[in-house]
Amino acid sequence: MVAGVALFGFNPLGLGGATSTTPSDAPSGERGTATPGGQSPAPPPIPGHEVYGFVPYWEMDEGIADHLAGTDLSTLALFSVTHRSSGRIQDNQNGYRRITGDIGKRLIREARDRGTRVEIVYSSFGEAKNRKFFGSTKAQARWIKDLVDFTEAQGFDGINVDVELLPAELVPAYGAFVGRLRDALLKRLPNAQVSVSTGAGQRGAAMAAAASLAGADRIFLMGYDYHFPASQPGASAPMDRLDGEERDLPWSLDLYASLGVPVERTILGLPLYGVMWPVSGPGIGAPSLGRGDTWVPRRNLRVFKNEDFNPEYNAVESVEFYAVPGEEDGTWDAVYYDSPRSLIPKLALANDRGLAGAGFWAIGYTRGLPEYTDLIDAFAAGELPEPDAAE
Repeated sequence: MVAGVALFGFNPLGLGGATSTTPSDAPSGERGTATPGGQSPAPPPIPGHEVYGFVPYWEMDEGIADHLAGTDLSTLALFSVTHRSSGRIQDNQNGYRRITGDIGKRLIREARDRGTRVEIVYSSFGEAKNRKFFGSTKAQARWIKDLVDFTEAQGFDGINVDVELLPAELVPAYGAFVGRLRDALLKRLPNAQVSVSTGAGQRGAAMAAAASLAGADRIFLMGYDYHFPASQPGASAPMDRLDGEERDLPWSLDLYASLGVPVERTILGLPLYGVMWPVSGPGIGAPSLGRGDTWVPRRNLRVFKNEDFNPEYNAVESVEFYAVPGEEDGTWDAVYYDSPRSLIPKLALANDRGLAGAGFWAIGYTRGLPEYTDLIDAFAAGELPEPDAAE
């Protein structure tokens, strides 16, 4: 039985039988020093350099097209559309309006002209919504038809399924939905693909395994939000942890591998944002005094332009850190964010694990800071700088 039994107390994929916890496509360093028969372990798989970039509807303004034109993406994912409880497309939603409007049409047209694939993101957030939808095959059938019709009409090359806060017992239903959606899409558009976005924890890994067994072409591991506004401060995408917790990027990749998620179909998703917390002191690791807030680089260009700005790079978590005095005496505002130098070890991790590539949430967040685009282009070209060159 798959490892998901230990994760949730049930079999999330609806399968029986034994499943190895060290699949044949795991990096050689995770498979010991010898294989049965005394053979040497196989070498790590050859990495890919796909770049999967999400553009949310709130970044779809007059400047985003030019930014995308200068960013070497393999796949552009436009976020997002969703359904009503009946399974019909929700056409009064902001994402739908922006994507079907002039800017969305321009982004699709220009991406196709550059040879970039374009996927529409289907998002469904919230336990109550997902429980109702994935408990109704009738609503799912309506949505599959509407979504495939929409994909064909708008000229997309595929669909990304981003379901978050799915009840654990509905993981098998989610996997079956991904399979039916892919079958319906390929009947209409034989060269299209279905990808999924899945979380970095145990539930996300179970969903990734279910989707990969259902034929999902790409698995976007959302390798961020290990620290988040409601948590204690730290890197959104840590390589290791200052607080001693085990959950970090290597841990998530190991978890995915233990459930047999194919590395050659896995994209490591990384953040182009940070979080700012009110904290009790100016040092890294100072405890929070309240809820934090998302910190987007392009909305803070004045910080980067300040000649006195000198963030501290923490090599343990691989994150940038700086703090400034808060509004109240004795408090500080601490920002933890990813920069090109903090992203290099994470992109190197994708290479070391032989993943299909890397991706980012979200393209547009670093406009005005071309060094981010330069790093993305270097990764796409297979010319990632050495980590020590970034410090």
